[in-house]
Amino acid sequence: MSERWDESEAARQPDELALRVYSSRLLGRDPSLVLHGGGNTSVKLRETDVLGDEHEVLYVKGSGWDLESIQAGGFAPVRLDYLRRLASLERLSDAQMVSELATHVMRAGAPAPSVEAILHALLPHRYVDHTHADLLLAVTNTADGARRITEIYGTDVVVIPYVMPGFDLARACAREYARQAHAGTQGMVLMNHGIFSFGDTARESYERMIALVARAEAYLARHATDRRVRRAPPVAASVTRAQVAALRRALSAAAGKPLLLSIHSDEGFLAFAQRSDVALVSQQGTATPDHVLRTKRLPLLGGDVERYVADYRQYFERQAARAGRPLRMLDPAPRVVLDPAFGLGCAGRSVREMVIVRDIYAHTIDVIEASTALGGFQALSEADLFDVEYWDLEQAKLGRGGAPRPFAGEVGLVTGAASGIGRACVDALLARGAAVIALDVDPAVTTLFGRQDVLGVACDVTDPAACANALDAGVQAFGGLDLLVLNAGVFPGGTRIESLSDADWARVMRVNVDANLALLRDCHPLLRLAQRGGRVVVIGSKNVPAPGPGAAAYSASKAALTQLARVAALEWASDGIRVNILHPNAVFDTALWSEAVLAARAAQYGISVAQYRTNNLLKVEVCSRDVAELAAEMCGSLFDKVTGAQLPVDGGNERVI
Repeated sequence: MSERWDESEAARQPDELALRVYSSRLLGRDPSLVLHGGGNTSVKLRETDVLGDEHEVLYVKGSGWDLESIQAGGFAPVRLDYLRRLASLERLSDAQMVSELATHVMRAGAPAPSVEAILHALLPHRYVDHTHADLLLAVTNTADGARRITEIYGTDVVVIPYVMPGFDLARACAREYARQAHAGTQGMVLMNHGIFSFGDTARESYERMIALVARAEAYLARHATDRRVRRAPPVAASVTRAQVAALRRALSAAAGKPLLLSIHSDEGFLAFAQRSDVALVSQQGTATPDHVLRTKRLPLLGGDVERYVADYRQYFERQAARAGRPLRMLDPAPRVVLDPAFGLGCAGRSVREMVIVRDIYAHTIDVIEASTALGGFQALSEADLFDVEYWDLEQAKLGRGGAPRPFAGEVGLVTGAASGIGRACVDALLARGAAVIALDVDPAVTTLFGRQDVLGVACDVTDPAACANALDAGVQAFGGLDLLVLNAGVFPGGTRIESLSDADWARVMRVNVDANLALLRDCHPLLRLAQRGGRVVVIGSKNVPAPGPGAAAYSASKAALTQLARVAALEWASDGIRVNILHPNAVFDTALWSEAVLAARAAQYGISVAQYRTNNLLKVEVCSRDVAELAAEMCGSLFDKVTGAQLPVDGGNERVI
């Protein structure tokens, strides 16, 4: 545990709120302290309002902000005197508390204050830091954690038995702080939850946090005994993409909505999944209550999703009866899967959710293994876990962010994705919430999109091995396939039949027909497992209904591809897979159309380039985005009852009509 304070950087901060931002980011940069929105920080300031009245203000981290990237606007300014008055109440429901906090924020547009705002207000220190340090949790999550905390810190910290976050926790902390604190108190340990540090300056609070966690680290180094049996490095078993897709389908069915699934076979995950006692150490709960909703109560072992869901339902019924609360079942699908064959599986409605699950469980493994080395990991009771998972405030927090996008949790694959219509199709699917496997022969596709929900793979679609590897990589990253856009193709220069070589003919057929046949064949086992049914959109051409001279190979290949798609629509309907076709024409923002080619074509018709661009019945220009948006819509609910359709996207063409 090392500190990162840079006094020269701190000296450049213009005020105390900026220092609060700086030290918060230092904490946020260490994932062993906070992860994905975890932890919170605050500072107490005096400010004068527009009427000249002076107020004490608590700037506390706002809900939804990450400490790693927080800005000044991420702190909610709340009237400190009101928070302290709230704390004097004997009872206050958490819903009432959140409402009261919101009505006493002193800046319009500020985020909702942390639910621990009252706790921060009650601590008599200018700066307060709160983290969920792995090393601290490894000590508290043992059977004799309280004794060990006393061994580590003596009376340097206030120790709080576990209380669920909210108003009751604030009251408990205030009571215990008044009873235990003294002039030398440096922090506060919340059992099974985390640690607070505080000080009169940002640096003092930050350095105390690092020092306190370092003491837990030193204790673990002295007392932890590795009880695992030493063995050779773990080896992953062979798992097919169909098996992964089937697991994803089962998880999605349990959730009642599509989920993505990523597979991680790193040595650490494999070693944990292959522990002989994994059924014991992994089934005791999360390292901190903050992680319950992100990962679900327990990871799935053994792949039996139906059994997991049944157990989860029984757990909810049992705990709801205990708490005297009406049963309100939450989505029971596990978000963590442990399997000795592949290591760790992470499920989520988005790639971001999967990343959060992966990161949280990686740190959970660290805590479990360290606690086990101290004598045994012991998390919260079932009742405590249920109370957190059933907590209305947390459910409301997860529900914020607006309606889910229509393809959330689904996976698309687009060929020819680096430019033109293909790239626009990737963008259209992403905009609707899908994760996308983007294939292109251009190696630039691997870095083109620069985001976690796109897997760019350099792939020649005429190479069966390359396509198989791309599908394997896509399934490992996202879990399966729901949407397929066959866009890759070649359009050779104008060649009359008498001059068309066998080699040119064969090359066009290989790319435009044979490669698409192979992809359809390889994708079918995945598409048939799509929870909402697989959807295929084939990018054909106006040349199918209205061929032009000099385009024999292209016209014939697109006609063959269209017939292939029509047969697929006939054969795959029983598998719930829809196959539809778009026939674009004169899409000029693609690599096929240079300014020179446009000028030559316009001159051939005796019109200007501007006139040539809109040379259709509606006098409109057709762009890649126009085709892509319609392709995406054909994968959506408006076309749920349509298969085998052929739609022109050409602004109206007399020969087609």
